[in-house]
Amino acid sequence: MSSTLLLVSFLFYTLLILGISRLTSRKAGNEAYFTGNRNSPWYVVAYGMIGASLSGVTFMSVPGLVKAESFSYMVLVFGYLAGYFVIALVLLPMYYRLNLTSIYTYLQQRFGFSSYKTGAFYFILSRLIGASFRLFLVINVLQLFVFDQLGIPFGVSVAVFIILILLYSFQGGIKTIVWTDTLQTTFMIAAVVVTIFIIGNSLGMGISELWTEASSKGYTKMLITDVTDPRFFLKQFFAGMFITIVMTGLDQDMMQKNLSCRNLRDAQKNMFTFGFILIPVNLMFLFLGAVLWLYAESHGVAIPQTSDNLFPTLALQYLSVFAGLTFFFGLISAAYSSADGTLTALTTVFCIDFLGLKRKAGITEERIKKIRYIVHISFSIVVLLIIIGYRAINDAALISKLFTIAGYTYGPLLGLYFFGLYTRKSIKDKWVPLVCIISPMVSYLLSVNSERLLWGYKFGFEILIVNGLITVLGLVMLITRKGDPQIT
Repeated sequence: MSSTLLLVSFLFYTLLILGISRLTSRKAGNEAYFTGNRNSPWYVVAYGMIGASLSGVTFMSVPGLVKAESFSYMVLVFGYLAGYFVIALVLLPMYYRLNLTSIYTYLQQRFGFSSYKTGAFYFILSRLIGASFRLFLVINVLQLFVFDQLGIPFGVSVAVFIILILLYSFQGGIKTIVWTDTLQTTFMIAAVVVTIFIIGNSLGMGISELWTEASSKGYTKMLITDVTDPRFFLKQFFAGMFITIVMTGLDQDMMQKNLSCRNLRDAQKNMFTFGFILIPVNLMFLFLGAVLWLYAESHGVAIPQTSDNLFPTLALQYLSVFAGLTFFFGLISAAYSSADGTLTALTTVFCIDFLGLKRKAGITEERIKKIRYIVHISFSIVVLLIIIGYRAINDAALISKLFTIAGYTYGPLLGLYFFGLYTRKSIKDKWVPLVCIISPMVSYLLSVNSERLLWGYKFGFEILIVNGLITVLGLVMLITRKGDPQIT
């Protein structure tokens, strides 16, 4: 496919995003940036969150893993749904009752200053590493298939993406992101649907025939019953549940969209709807993976060294121009959705939780806006530098390990919120940071040595639950005889 055509398509999509930004950010003040004036339609938020939750990792990695892991990922998705129920029925009522802008303010009211700053810090650390990794994956593919052909250096490609994300998000913030997410979701889903139908026509098969063929090759198997396998179905289900609780319910990026809804009832409708929609959407991505592998096998396609590159290789080099363009738009959408909401959430947390802008008496709205701009731009530069650093490392295993380590930092958040919500005990707040440093370290050491220590048992995603439990045990050791806190 012509690199010039792809570049023109990229410019078209970017102009579309900037147009949405212009419409949604008119007269947008600080409240619009932080909370969307709490006026976002719940159904728009629910639809847009699909794209935000999928990101580039799901868009490319999930289809590529089907050959090795079949549809076992779906059990994790069913666990997600259970997690969304917990968020809707436990966390959202608390957030709305306390009228929070940053969800980590709860930790200050429940435990104290040190717990509050620890929670906010772990979010910033996790999101900086995680969002940069997701954006790196997508831009790396675009660089390989598009920008290298145009002679554009990787650093320039990243800088262009960061600048464009900055341009459409720094004014309207969450008010804009809610609407741009809908566009990104649409293009990502369209890329999957179009590719499935085009490959089906190429193979002379309908949907049911494709499913039958995929099943005959074992691609549609969901349940792994070997208890020692990291993908054992019970481990997958409960891991999915807790992953959702921490990476959505305790994540400012995802919750900021929910808190922009008009009221608690709308936010809960959004969460339930979003949770149920994600099941067929993820099943569709897995089915796409099976279809891609069927096509590659039937046409003798040389399999890429990395399974993540299977989708882009087929879409841009083997399928029709229409399929390639649809994939390209979906990939750009994945790139934008990997970072736009994150930059807004990072700015919100830093401004509210570390600079305390909403608590400072006498500070003007104009002053808050100027500080917000500086913080937003600063985080954009940090993300840029991290992505360039990933490229400089040039070690896929090490980069993946960094991403995995970032996931461990959600364990302390799980432990802090669980202890806060389900006990009435006060703790020695000043020692909380130490507990939250030790717990992910112990969890990581336990995970890498589990086969030797636990009779061959291999941890999967459920290590997150263990991490949270270790944090809770540490907090139990910090219980003080002070009176019960006012907030639970």
